[in-house]
Amino acid sequence: MSNNLLEQLRTMTVVVADTGDIQAIEKFKPRDATTNPSLITAAAQMSQYQSILDETLLQSKKDSSSGATDAKIVSLAFDRLAVSFGKKILEIVPKRVSTEVDARLSFDTEKTIAKGRDLIAQYEGAGISRERILIKIASTWEGIQAAKALEAEGIHCNLTLQFGLHQAIACAEAGVTLISPFVGRILDWHKKETGQDYVGPEDPGVQSVTTIYNYYKNFGYKTEIMGASFRNIGEIEELAGCDLLTISPKLLAELEAKETELPRKLDPAKASTMDIEKQSIDRATFDKMHAADRMANEKLAEGIKGFTKALESLEQLLAKRLAQLEAGAKVGVASADIFQSYDLDGDGFITREEWLGSDAVFDALDEDQDGKISPAEMGNGLGAVLHLATAADR
Repeated sequence: MSNNLLEQLRTMTVVVADTGDIQAIEKFKPRDATTNPSLITAAAQMSQYQSILDETLLQSKKDSSSGATDAKIVSLAFDRLAVSFGKKILEIVPKRVSTEVDARLSFDTEKTIAKGRDLIAQYEGAGISRERILIKIASTWEGIQAAKALEAEGIHCNLTLQFGLHQAIACAEAGVTLISPFVGRILDWHKKETGQDYVGPEDPGVQSVTTIYNYYKNFGYKTEIMGASFRNIGEIEELAGCDLLTISPKLLAELEAKETELPRKLDPAKASTMDIEKQSIDRATFDKMHAADRMANEKLAEGIKGFTKALESLEQLLAKRLAQLEAGAKVGVASADIFQSYDLDGDGFITREEWLGSDAVFDALDEDQDGKISPAEMGNGLGAVLHLATAADR
């Protein structure tokens, strides 16, 4: 047996690619993948996708009611683009793709339910079974209740922006299919708060996922745990045995290149024998625990803000393109537009904190891995983030 860490990891954990890069998906052969506004925004900058974008915008305008605002037309177009890219990814991955609900609906249960139903209807209208789709929803109380209702209808959900045990327990009790705890973002918060670095089992993100895993397996919950947002392969090694781990191409390559024994750290048999107190989470308990967990409180709010910002940036680009089409123009959208929308302090660089959206897209654009994106990297990287058009032709 090879000592390759990636091969060993696959024997105990499902590996998911944290990327929209089709070449990376083809290389590492993950089971699942995801698409989100950041990936679609990157595609919106690229000439090879212009016809897809233009056709989607024009068809959305045609299908909208008379007098519909550009905002409503663009919103419809975004959903259709998300489904279109999801369909292309499903041509490569064997199992599931996650598609996000508008982050601005994170505190509106009924609208989240309606959006989830609509996305599934679009996939099913294209001949894709709902079993292959995960509706990605922020782990607010309202989002969790929306997921509970959708799961009851056979619509599977991925609850993202997971930072606290209270969120995880509420998701398990709601019967959601999968949760995505953000390991690296938890680490980021603690490093910033304390000025200390953490490695191995001392990593707060690792500890959070380990606690959730042991709780779920101890009480027999069926909800899957997919650790996400890793900063180094040490975090991944400490979570070997987790149900799923979503890993960037850079870290997948590091795992593939490292040859040493990988012991299983998370084990359902061991977790089942642990003495763990069971908790029940109602709305009042959730709110109380969330208020007491400053890290989870801040990171959830920050994540929703980041996802919202990514979507708003895309909507601005789509609205501009719609106006150009209506005026008969055929020019594309410059990458400088998106760069300026993310460079909040105007210093000429986009940091991870300013980006806030998908870690996978940030890592793809940050060519020299210095933790910030320059205008040159943005321009160079847009062509490498997605290769969906060429993949569709294969």
